[in-house]
Amino acid sequence: MKKLLFTSILLLGTFFTIQAQEIAENALGLRLGGANGVGAEISYQRKIGTDNNRLEFDLGWRNDSHFDLVKATGLYQWVWNIEGGFNWYAGAGAGFGIVDDNYHDDYNHDDGAFLYAAGNIGVEYNFDIPLQVFIDLRPEIGFSDYDVIDDFVPDFALGVRYQF
Repeated sequence: MKKLLFTSILLLGTFFTIQAQEIAENALGLRLGGANGVGAEISYQRKIGTDNNRLEFDLGWRNDSHFDLVKATGLYQWVWNIEGGFNWYAGAGAGFGIVDDNYHDDYNHDDGAFLYAAGNIGVEYNFDIPLQVFIDLRPEIGFSDYDVIDDFVPDFALGVRYQF
């Protein structure tokens, strides 16, 4: 009987002291990566539901002498707390883009639109102030009728977001 009482008290105590790390309702910042020719992306996150799930939207563009590119990504992410302000997350999504090749001549242009599927895994740290830093990997596989972007690309990035 003593063991049952002790175990019950221990389980109840554990249940009432467990705290999940809450994620911010919104976060806006920069994601600095390099896949498919986009260096920096504007990144927005929105918490959905009461669980630690969120949507992430990234918009990137590049304009240089070789090519012009606009790329948009949408991801659904699941977030788990590691300890304190450290979280890790995983997700999946898709995106689309448009590229204009300025490097090749008129007969060898790689212009056009493309679609891609993306996964996402990363680690983030939420400071006591409304600031988040993160590092993540977003592997992408592109689909296009042209030779625009139709292969596998691992997109590794660092970033910072303001939480509100």
